[in-house]
Amino acid sequence: MRRLSIAGAALLMILAGCSAEDSTAKPASTGAEARFLDAYGLGGMDVTEIIDHLDRIEADDRPTELTASVRPDELLLSDGERQVALDMPRDRYYLSVAPYVDRTHDCFYHSLTTCQGELTGEEIHVRIVDDETGEVLVDKRTTTFDNGFVGFWLPRDIDGTITVSHDGRIGTADFTTTDEGATCVTTLRLT
Repeated sequence: MRRLSIAGAALLMILAGCSAEDSTAKPASTGAEARFLDAYGLGGMDVTEIIDHLDRIEADDRPTELTASVRPDELLLSDGERQVALDMPRDRYYLSVAPYVDRTHDCFYHSLTTCQGELTGEEIHVRIVDDETGEVLVDKRTTTFDNGFVGFWLPRDIDGTITVSHDGRIGTADFTTTDEGATCVTTLRLT
């Protein structure tokens, strides 16, 4: 029985991190959810605070037993035995971007605890535009997190373009913040 549990936990970790697979697990009850979040120092945080916190953790300090997969409609947290699903805000969408020069990885749903981008701690300039309206949603200098990503809370149900510049290089990628959209952009190559 324990072997089955360990195999199941390993499978869940593979599916939750940087994948396009859907999970069918049900969210935990409120009491169990609170105990789960408390166990990982996430108690008292709402879903946006949990995402912002976990995406910014130093790579060496990431909780190895916790997976955290950002989906358009929920954040899935699991330790291999228990799973908690937290609803995402109805009006905002979390999009995490890992610009790269030489190496990247396939990713659809951003894993806050396992995804690793190439450019860590690098200053970049990011411009995000709503393609339909032309509205500039983001236009700023920022520093990539220790995981090589930088995350943005954007309006839902838009199609847009991300442009990143770094060290004389520039790259662009399209995105969508619909229910079918990716939460992880790893295709933005800087040339």
